[in-house]
Amino acid sequence: MREPAWLADRFEQQRPYLHAVAYRMLGSLGEAEDAVQETWLRLSRADSDEVDNLAAWLTTVVARVCLNILRTRQRRREEPLDIRVPDPVITPAGPDDPEHAAVLADSVGLALLVVLDTLSPAERLAFVLHDMFGVPFDEIASMIDRTPVTTRQLASRARRRVRGQAPPADTDLARQRVVVSAFLAAARDGDIDGLVAVLHPDVVLRSDGGATRTRHTTVITSARAVAAQATTFGRFSPFARHAVINGAAGVVVMASGRPLSVMAFGVRDGRIAEIDVLADPDRLATFDLSAFT
Repeated sequence: MREPAWLADRFEQQRPYLHAVAYRMLGSLGEAEDAVQETWLRLSRADSDEVDNLAAWLTTVVARVCLNILRTRQRRREEPLDIRVPDPVITPAGPDDPEHAAVLADSVGLALLVVLDTLSPAERLAFVLHDMFGVPFDEIASMIDRTPVTTRQLASRARRRVRGQAPPADTDLARQRVVVSAFLAAARDGDIDGLVAVLHPDVVLRSDGGATRTRHTTVITSARAVAAQATTFGRFSPFARHAVINGAAGVVVMASGRPLSVMAFGVRDGRIAEIDVLADPDRLATFDLSAFT
């Protein structure tokens, strides 16, 4: 029987990886942490001597825990077409900060997480595990009780949807910030033409105000429509603080020490293609944003 201390040490080595898998599966930081903790509880109760490959065993367990959460979420969802902006990973790190490289390497854009949330639980698991973490299809198949061929088809279907709705964004953070700064300046000045100039023609704005708002989520498309909406934000521009949101340029809007919103930007071809706004006061209160006050 393996010593509990040895097992705990091995698990802690795997914890960042397991959390990364769970976050991409669930889009929720709290649920991801719960899934990782449940994985530890199952490991602590299992006969670890029978586990030949601990990393693979843990990946299977956390994936199945996440799959159950997704299926429960799907059954409870009252409005299947509603879009929920995922929990953002927020850091004040800048392009010259040594922490930035690590943040960027472990990041996944909010726009991609939004698309992943539209997939079926099995499609999401197949895509995340194979395309993001390189898990073979035959291993994934056993997790969802499908054949490897069917599992490959699930991942392929998910991949096509991701490519169509969340194409790759620019990765140069400094250039992203130039575009975001231009957006904020134009919004502050109420400059519609200036806003349109920095917005991609097919830009999508998603704003999640929380369940207590009359409309939980607002989705606006087209540059001119988004520009018109952005002018209403202009008065808050002076309170915007640059941040790194899921590895990309973003802002945290603070007023009187209170967070009003977190805005993540997806820049493509030098223009803003996606804007994801989290303005749910209950969810914002769960983040430590003291660095932006």
